[in-house]
Amino acid sequence: MARRLIAVSFIYVCTVAGWMVLAGTMWDRTKKQDEKLQTSVSQLWGNPQSQSAPNAYFEITSGTNQRVHTALGKSDIKVYLELDYRKKGLLWYSTYRVRFTGEYLVENSTDQQKTMIFDFLLPSPTANYDNFRLAIGEVEVSEINISAGRVKQALELGPAENETVLVSYESQGMDHWWYDFGMEVSQAKNFSLVINTNFANIDFSDESISPTTKVATDEGWRLSWNYVNRLSGGNIGMVMPNKLNPGPWAMQVIRAAPVSLFLFFFLLMIFATIKKVDIHPMNYFFIGAAFFSFHLLLAYLVDHISIHLAFWICSAVSIFLVVSYMRLVVGSRFAFREIALSQLVYLVLFSYTFFHKGFTGLAITILCICTLFVVMQFTAKVDWATVFANTFNSKVLSGFVSDKSVDES
Repeated sequence: MARRLIAVSFIYVCTVAGWMVLAGTMWDRTKKQDEKLQTSVSQLWGNPQSQSAPNAYFEITSGTNQRVHTALGKSDIKVYLELDYRKKGLLWYSTYRVRFTGEYLVENSTDQQKTMIFDFLLPSPTANYDNFRLAIGEVEVSEINISAGRVKQALELGPAENETVLVSYESQGMDHWWYDFGMEVSQAKNFSLVINTNFANIDFSDESISPTTKVATDEGWRLSWNYVNRLSGGNIGMVMPNKLNPGPWAMQVIRAAPVSLFLFFFLLMIFATIKKVDIHPMNYFFIGAAFFSFHLLLAYLVDHISIHLAFWICSAVSIFLVVSYMRLVVGSRFAFREIALSQLVYLVLFSYTFFHKGFTGLAITILCICTLFVVMQFTAKVDWATVFANTFNSKVLSGFVSDKSVDES
């Protein structure tokens, strides 16, 4: 019994070593692809965008050429974020389209005529902007002054006079979108920002301000930030939901595979002991190889077909290898009942938990506890002293018979 345990343990360790090599290969391949492809995707689609709040100022030309910044009287912003995933190699990237419309009230709070400068910084100097509009009141600005990614528009305002400036555009980016109040904007009066999304799985950055209201829509969510006179810091950031990436997901499944095989071997040895079925270490070797084939095939099949289809194909292949082999070793009944069901639980369902992010650890813990319960119930009346004694006596008897045969010859 001790020699068999050592042999099975050695087979288990070798299989684990194979999984670690496979996981390392997957990690290296995924990392290199991500470094290469992320730049390519950002060039084709756009970088993460951060729209800064505009500011308004007038200049004092006598002496110091000083700029005097004034708070906007009102900010009414509407944003629509349309998530549109892009896949490169083994990875999905969270790209999006954004439609931005901002209506701002520029005020001259002095008692003199002033030339107010409305300064609007675009999110990225390399991004593409379609359907760009700039309007002063009801008048469209046909020739827009853009310099270093900034749109500047002069407004002649009399004492205590104000004017509405509208800016709108369509663009695209990836990963996250921000509205940045900026270093020069210390006060936001009558501020309203509404973001509509076409996705339900919303998330916010740790540094982001939470919305004041959230309303579910047919497409996703309607998120609102409303302030009368906001002075505190912080920005508004929306993180695009990530799609399940085949490469990193397969790598997680491979890294957890040793736990799966350990539980399977453990339960198989218990069943074999209780039912007095002789399973040689070489049989364990081929079972371990069949488990490894599941992960090896999965690692390369997810490159070419959907991750769910690849998972079920690999599961079917691995179960077929084990059951078709073990029915010849221990008979069809034991192979289809104890072995097939155990593999379904400890390989297929165990690996399937990785589709549910955040629940994998809990699912594995529950599976381990259930396994312990089943084993304790099945072995409660087993006389382990007799089991090990019988194993030892059979070896001694086998050696005695062998020696006697040699003497008689």
